[in-house]
Amino acid sequence: MDMVVQGRRPSARYAGMPTWYAASANPAPQRPVLQGAHHATVCVIGAGFTGLSVALELAERGVDVIVLESERVGWGASGRNGGQLINGYSRGLDVLEARHGPDVARELGKVALEGADIIRQRVAKYGIACDLVDGGLGVALTAKQMRGLEEEAKVWAAHGHGDVQVLDRAALRAHVRSDRYVGGILDPLRGHFHPLNYLLGEAAAFEALGGRLFEYSRVLTIDDSGPQPRVTTAQGVVTAQTLVVCGNAYLGKTQPKLFGQIMPVSSQVVTTEPLGDLAAQLLPSNACVEDANYILDYFRRTADGRLLYGGGIVYGGQDPASVEAKIRPGLVKTFPQLQDVKLDFAWSGTFAMTLSRMPQIGRLSPSIYYSHGDSGHGVTTTQLLGRLLAEAIGGQHARFDVFADLPHPPFPGGQRFRAPLSTLGSLWYTLRDRLGV
Repeated sequence: MDMVVQGRRPSARYAGMPTWYAASANPAPQRPVLQGAHHATVCVIGAGFTGLSVALELAERGVDVIVLESERVGWGASGRNGGQLINGYSRGLDVLEARHGPDVARELGKVALEGADIIRQRVAKYGIACDLVDGGLGVALTAKQMRGLEEEAKVWAAHGHGDVQVLDRAALRAHVRSDRYVGGILDPLRGHFHPLNYLLGEAAAFEALGGRLFEYSRVLTIDDSGPQPRVTTAQGVVTAQTLVVCGNAYLGKTQPKLFGQIMPVSSQVVTTEPLGDLAAQLLPSNACVEDANYILDYFRRTADGRLLYGGGIVYGGQDPASVEAKIRPGLVKTFPQLQDVKLDFAWSGTFAMTLSRMPQIGRLSPSIYYSHGDSGHGVTTTQLLGRLLAEAIGGQHARFDVFADLPHPPFPGGQRFRAPLSTLGSLWYTLRDRLGV
């Protein structure tokens, strides 16, 4: 029998997060802090998208799982992002074919739509109230970007997704009432939702299946010298047959090898005051939108009639002095009529980026798995990777190995210089975007 995890009412800010998501979160219990000694078949570190995806996948298979979260469910980037379901990866399948060959690209293409499918299946199966809406747009500011989007539609068609529509400027206005864009593509398999409420629904489903979830239980040490991995927090210990590390940008230095493979990057988001009928006038079809710039802007309507607008990144993960000052100029360029709109919420979230811009999954030892570095495309990719991790733990490695075998080049300059060098590179690509070359 399918369980129902639903119900929606405004709640107090969740876990001290100054976000619209936290302010509109579904009711959720505060889970206990890990205390004493525990044992599980699998222990998962991190209750974000990846951690809860693999935990729920395993719980559905009858596996005994413990999840340890350093703050609260969805406290990191998983509960702070733009809430857009963007299919694929941070690099197009054509780019991946050029890098890794047609066989790898074909295998990556086979699973590129699966993450969004998992979200839709779980929302339906568990009755998760998370404002899920189908449909999303990629939009172009220049003729060069438009050619890139047209090519993207062709690449998707070559991989079996032929429903991506190319829109000229006039057709795009049925979806986005802005004069900034020369055209775009409409993908019906994209979409948007309330990511924190989705995570809370996953957590409730996991617990209903017998899973154990502990909050405010930061992992201090991982010891794999014995027959089974041993994880220690301030007040407790978990011993498990298998450990899955899903800390991503919030991993810290408990695993230096993993931390050195990624760079924390912060992204900024604002939400306006409720706009009434104006929200539907600006985005008539309620599709979500991201532009084609190297450092892109993204936006959508919320269920309570606001505009959620994000963009702007800071390499290294630091928060800007003012989120509003960083985001408002782009918002006003897109919708000049919002020049004087009040912004009710403004926040940052930190995600993990890899040099290849591809997620990294693998094994540190026969009993320790990891997944991180979704590079800004984590909403759907994490759902897929959670399933692949569960498959590998259960002995099915074929799909897992497609990702695990991808090369993981280090950042030039190491941890000290990776952020400034990446910033210099982004300035070059930003200039090219502005010049349309």
